[in-house]
Amino acid sequence: MNQDALESDADSGQDMTEFNWDDHLEETGALSVPHHAFKHMDQGLQTGLTPGMKLEVPARGEPDGAYWVATIITTCGQLLLLRYEGYHDDRRADFWCDVITADLHPIGWSRQQGRPMRPPEGVREKHQDWESLLEKSLSESGSAPANLLEGAQRGCNPVDLLSPGLSVELVDKEDAEVVWGAVIEDNVGGRLRLRYAGTDGLSDTHSITWSFYLNPLLHLPGWAKEHGCTLRPPSVLLPLRTKEEWDEVRQAITDQPQDANISEEFYKDRPAISPHCFSEGMKLEAVDPVAPFTISPASVVKVFNDQFFLVRMDDMREEAERKGGSRLFVCHRDSPGILPAQWSFKNGVKLSPPLGYQGQDFDWADYLKQCEAEPAPQHCFPSDPSDQCFKESMMLEAVNPVCPQNIHVATVTKVKGQHIWIRLEGMKQPVPEIITHMDSMDIFPVSWCETNGYPLQYPRKPKVEKQKKIAVVQPERHRVPAKDSAPDALKQPLNSQTEMSQTNGKYSCPKIYFNHRCFSGPYLNKGRIAELPQCVGPGNCVLVLKE
Repeated sequence: MNQDALESDADSGQDMTEFNWDDHLEETGALSVPHHAFKHMDQGLQTGLTPGMKLEVPARGEPDGAYWVATIITTCGQLLLLRYEGYHDDRRADFWCDVITADLHPIGWSRQQGRPMRPPEGVREKHQDWESLLEKSLSESGSAPANLLEGAQRGCNPVDLLSPGLSVELVDKEDAEVVWGAVIEDNVGGRLRLRYAGTDGLSDTHSITWSFYLNPLLHLPGWAKEHGCTLRPPSVLLPLRTKEEWDEVRQAITDQPQDANISEEFYKDRPAISPHCFSEGMKLEAVDPVAPFTISPASVVKVFNDQFFLVRMDDMREEAERKGGSRLFVCHRDSPGILPAQWSFKNGVKLSPPLGYQGQDFDWADYLKQCEAEPAPQHCFPSDPSDQCFKESMMLEAVNPVCPQNIHVATVTKVKGQHIWIRLEGMKQPVPEIITHMDSMDIFPVSWCETNGYPLQYPRKPKVEKQKKIAVVQPERHRVPAKDSAPDALKQPLNSQTEMSQTNGKYSCPKIYFNHRCFSGPYLNKGRIAELPQCVGPGNCVLVLKE
């Protein structure tokens, strides 16, 4: 595959129109993949403060700055809906506050600081013995953690904690027992641009890698030492520095300080890795990581532990004929891109034979006999969930696997099990569809780039000047009031009908339009706004609002 073909046409010199998702979906007649289909998106929006946690807040209306206990009812990003202790199920006094700007503290803070504690007037009316209520609240567990209400982590979600300049550790893609350090250069909505430690001044080709923050191979400083892993730079970087220079960088990685508070928030939303049952020598099918347009036979060549194992794409060529080395990649049980043998045949998908395979038609039975190997059992792979949100012709945004700094407008062209084939738009030349998993962290809902201020690669078309519309204003005509020709006997029924229609009109809702192009701000999700209809109504007010 030509590298130029996988690059976008963004640098074309033509005068191009600006891209708008609403217009593009309307022109193509396509639907966007629902926002909730991207499971990795919403996890990073939580601040760690959850419903049921208790904290201390100023008691409204109290002149001496007294505080009182409140419970978190619900959260929306950094916004909290609170209810004073003592109101129980009464929602009338609930109030919203911003965790960044509000005066919030963990349980026990007021007494430590010598501040008075007294409930607002509404609670005092309900509870004459409010001192007992206070003591009961202070003795119960469930306080919001102090680090989430005070200090640098106040109101921060896990994504916000990973700021540029922070050091991390990356497990080697070809060896789960090897780790190397990296520094975050940019954080785009949880998608991290990382520079390997010790590569300052070197070309970005091998020095830069991209990773979503939930990647199970990404860790905080100190993880390698704690788990007994070897600190070694990726093999492609080794020749670029002397041994002494790498030793110096290795020592700097080892000396990186650890932050327990960040560590707790970083790992709490990380999906748990299930134990696998793969063993060395098992055969399977896999999406080729070097050319993610094909599915080919592969083998388990090493088992590191009960979580990780190493897969290699099968290559039957002579050693001297192999260019670029073996195609190895670390996997776990739920890794996208690994499939049981015969999966392609059962799903009507083309299976590319191993490089160097002698024969016209590939047959798994003959191949297993030739290799004297056994296929990985079906139970080694996770079962496919019944609910699928991805449909053919739906649109989304996807990372270009060969140029990972580029995110493209993309179209789903095929759905098979939990894998989808997507066509990247905005390419210089047509390229084969990319094969990826529905849970891939390299696909995003429409408008994700716009929401995070990142450039989107889109299909370009020449700019067309629209004809200006000229409004013609007609001269106002003077109307002559019509004579009242209705008999007096009919006036009363007509008047009563008019009054009735006006009365019913109070409950009639006109058509409501949704502006999909508006600036959504930090609290509204652009992808979910895009899922709203163009308009609702008119009709009964209650029914329209429900719709």
